[in-house]
Amino acid sequence: MVFPKAKKGLVTKKFNEFFYVDIQCDLKFSDQKNFLCKSRKSIRFNNDFICVGDEVIISHIDFDQKTAIIDNLIKRKNLIERPAVANISDIYITYSVEEPKLNFSQVSKLLINAENLNVKVSLILTKCDLISDDFRNSLIRKFESWGYYPKTINCERDYDYETLLNELKTKKCSILMGPSGVGKTTLLNKIIPAVNNRTASVSAKIKSGKNTTRNVELFSLTHESYIVDTPGFNLHKIEIEAQYISELFPEIYNQIKVNSSRCKFNDCLHMDEPGCLISKNFDRYKYYRQLIIDTKNPNYQNLGD
Repeated sequence: MVFPKAKKGLVTKKFNEFFYVDIQCDLKFSDQKNFLCKSRKSIRFNNDFICVGDEVIISHIDFDQKTAIIDNLIKRKNLIERPAVANISDIYITYSVEEPKLNFSQVSKLLINAENLNVKVSLILTKCDLISDDFRNSLIRKFESWGYYPKTINCERDYDYETLLNELKTKKCSILMGPSGVGKTTLLNKIIPAVNNRTASVSAKIKSGKNTTRNVELFSLTHESYIVDTPGFNLHKIEIEAQYISELFPEIYNQIKVNSSRCKFNDCLHMDEPGCLISKNFDRYKYYRQLIIDTKNPNYQNLGD
């Protein structure tokens, strides 16, 4: 049966020129919501092709063959370029406390890059079963001073995974970001067991043989909540004007939010300007200054490099 009316859908996976699209079915004759689609060749969005996470309009919905045609793209809220994922609502920077050992400079750089994407940023610390409770508590206090309240994962406690899963179910579309070996795969396998059940062959409808490449894919946690599984990512060097760098540091913008007064100059960089009301007594202030210097002088070496 072909349903002619257009429906809004969400791209959950991409194979070359083919896409899997989820729709919220309100049709009494089918509960099928995942369709194999091709897009009309004329569709482009800001010179980019359709990617995972895009909201699209589909038509010619065939409930017998489970296929459809993508007619149009809905405007994106944001885009992560590597890997290409659109409309992320939450980024969870994920890092292990041991094996590999926690690198505060790298964590800071990841957090700042994530903040630059203008989404909700959170922090997950994995492998906490490898450290003492006292050390774990000291890490929590340190990151709280940065403006983050880390979720700590003990591999031996299912409760930690359940708590994280319950939080992720309240988000629209979340992605875990972090270097290899920090436990992202373990987290995903606990949260979405279907990750372990990847098919080695593409749908017979595509007829293109084996597909052994790991693709970016959205997995449904609820009918309105998804999490991104991706083989990896690359963050570009931050390209932002110096006056906006303070917005990437919760330690600074929380001070501005709390204090009703403002610095003497509207374009204050919170460096050495007279009349600056921002306290410089926070852990990452040296790193903040370095980012300002890097922006003004690109040849100056970054602290995190």
